[in-house]
Amino acid sequence: MQTLIVQSNESLGLLWERHLSRLGVDVTVATTGTDAMDRIQSVDFDVIVLDLMLDDRNALTVADFAYFRQPDANIVFVTDTTFFSDGSIFALAANARAFIKSDTAPCDLAAIVQHYGQVSPARAAHQRLAAG
Repeated sequence: MQTLIVQSNESLGLLWERHLSRLGVDVTVATTGTDAMDRIQSVDFDVIVLDLMLDDRNALTVADFAYFRQPDANIVFVTDTTFFSDGSIFALAANARAFIKSDTAPCDLAAIVQHYGQVSPARAAHQRLAAG
């Protein structure tokens, strides 16, 4: 499973990476939206963990770009604010699958990533077609 963590707080991103790596997840960490968009162009991700409050770019721009380039990638949004706590993020990002607090226990975040990173039969068929 390929996972991209997009988190401006590098130490938090690395903490999440360690927990996911222990479970056998291949993790890439990007600390900026620009870096995330570069990586989305070069690597196919199953799950993207995306901080809503990036320092350099609107996270929704990154989510839209991910949906355009990788429509099968599931996004787990994380935030340390109450913005979007009404669930409106699911109407704004077609590939949003979860919305959690940044201080969620890393083991719980890892479980969420594993859940959304599972390959469904439809996704597997799409990947086979794309591979040619």
